[in-house]
Amino acid sequence: MKEEFFVTDYIISLLFMAFALSLDSFSVSLSIGSYVRRLHQLLYISFIFGLFHSLLLLIGLLLGVYVSWKLTSIAILLSGAIFIVIGAYMFFASFEHKMHYYSIRGLQLFSLALLVSLDSFPIGISLGLTGINSMLHLLFFGLFASVMTFIGLYIARRAHRIIGVYSERIGGIILFIIGLHSIF
Repeated sequence: MKEEFFVTDYIISLLFMAFALSLDSFSVSLSIGSYVRRLHQLLYISFIFGLFHSLLLLIGLLLGVYVSWKLTSIAILLSGAIFIVIGAYMFFASFEHKMHYYSIRGLQLFSLALLVSLDSFPIGISLGLTGINSMLHLLFFGLFASVMTFIGLYIARRAHRIIGVYSERIGGIILFIIGLHSIF
């Protein structure tokens, strides 16, 4: 009975942790979702975000003992600064008279997925130090990040049809705020 309670408590805390870490993917996908035009792009971007969350968690788990906290904090500061720059660019570029339709793919997609997933790295380090079962974490973190990214992209894609150019401004503001939140 006591062991069953422990497993249930463990799964619930894991679900909350995975959900909390996937919220950054949701926020970023809200800001870039207006650029996604096709369902297969939505699915692909969601998969990549989830994959990067799992990969960075795995790297953190494997290198948990060897990576110092300073290295992680520098990476988080750098990602925050990049989000601020991207957000400011999106916001100010939206004041031009034409809409900016471009595809997020290749290096842009991978670098954005990496930046969004950086918070999984220190979590992986701390979990690696505790010796907790990592496969369940990898599955939940990746799955939650993918699902939340898909939901954010879908909402932004629908909202873009309604609010047009303002969705770019809102997306830029969201990225800017995420950058500030990462730094502070």
